[in-house]
Amino acid sequence: MSTKVVMEALSPTMEEGRLVEWKKQEGEAVAVGDVLAEVETDKAVMELVARAGGTLLKHIVEAGATVPVSEPVAVIGDPGEEASGEAAKPGGGTDGKRGSGAGAPRVGGQQSAKDVQATQPAPDRNQPTSMSPAPPARAATESSRAPAEAPARPPATTPGITAVQTTGRLKASPLARRIAAERGLDLGAVAGSGPEGRIVARDLDQAPSRVTPPSAASTVTAPPYTDVPLTQIRKTIAKRLTQSIGPIPTFYLTTEVDMERVAEAREALESKVSFNDIILKAVAMALRQHPACNAWWQDDHIRYWNEIHVSMAVAVEEGLITPVIRHADAKTLRQIAAESQDLAARARERRLKPEEYTGGTFSVSNLGMLDIDEFTAVINPPEAGILAVGRIAQKPVAHEGAVALRRRLRLTMSCDHRVIDGATGAQFLKTLKAMLENPLALVW
Repeated sequence: MSTKVVMEALSPTMEEGRLVEWKKQEGEAVAVGDVLAEVETDKAVMELVARAGGTLLKHIVEAGATVPVSEPVAVIGDPGEEASGEAAKPGGGTDGKRGSGAGAPRVGGQQSAKDVQATQPAPDRNQPTSMSPAPPARAATESSRAPAEAPARPPATTPGITAVQTTGRLKASPLARRIAAERGLDLGAVAGSGPEGRIVARDLDQAPSRVTPPSAASTVTAPPYTDVPLTQIRKTIAKRLTQSIGPIPTFYLTTEVDMERVAEAREALESKVSFNDIILKAVAMALRQHPACNAWWQDDHIRYWNEIHVSMAVAVEEGLITPVIRHADAKTLRQIAAESQDLAARARERRLKPEEYTGGTFSVSNLGMLDIDEFTAVINPPEAGILAVGRIAQKPVAHEGAVALRRRLRLTMSCDHRVIDGATGAQFLKTLKAMLENPLALVW
């Protein structure tokens, strides 16, 4: 008996997933636990595994399709068994989900998937996926009086641009494929820097063009704009920022820190500990002294955490993700440095597990490496605070009765006023500043 493979909720906040690549092809043997496909969730690229053994009879959706959680994506059964399911093309309808609109069989309404399979023949895999088969009775009537159709013509392409061909061996992110197709780039000549040699968007800067030289008969003109469908991570960012900016009454506190002693201590140690690692450690220790800032807003109550889990914002190819340093107050600087490097690297490769980017109690966002002096960060709900870190820059300041060049750092704390009052946030920043200006307070 056949078993349908459904899109699983691979993260706590996942509502839909984009099927990036099939790892098992139709007709292949499948064992329980085998990786069937890679799925882009709202935060990472994860593996969809088989829950039943047998033969992969059918891909219900193609690579690139976005599918809601619990919707079927494939069928596993015995060899030679008839597969049931509904094929969906990448992107589906106008919103990028399964289904092609008018004329497509309805699933989940008055007619079940089994009823649809019983009344309509399986689509011919040699035909374009955008063409739905006509109902049997109408097809028989029209075929008796309609002249023979001409052979199917290949899909039209933009004059002068060769369509980018993709094969099972060519690994590229969905965004990289879209950009390559729009720019007429040759993915086959690009060396991928992503996981397992996957081509990502940043690799396309070196890609050779596949644009055909213009002739007298045709001229290639650039389109006035480019529409790029939202990725799962960008959808989640948009949703969470709307939740944050709208209902959360936020105020901001800014202070400037003398980082001269931290810089001298770091240089003397000749360690791989970064300034950001030091700030993460200092934030964790300051939160231990100010638990009112280590809290979540929970609508009908405030949750004050006894554990300190510091989230660090990491920019990835298509958005932002916040890996979590758990129990950061109890870890040494070297432990924090090693863990932050590992989490950041796997975050950029979209290989984090859900438990590695959820459950933070306070966040740190650092844009200093991008030459930003000062900014305000958006709170990551349900957390009540986030620290925005600017660049360390030399400034002429008064020091010991004279004007001297000192390395200075500006910190801005965004506070949820429902949880953190002005004085509470100010006291936290005062403690944090004192720790950074006297680094011996930190345990190396």
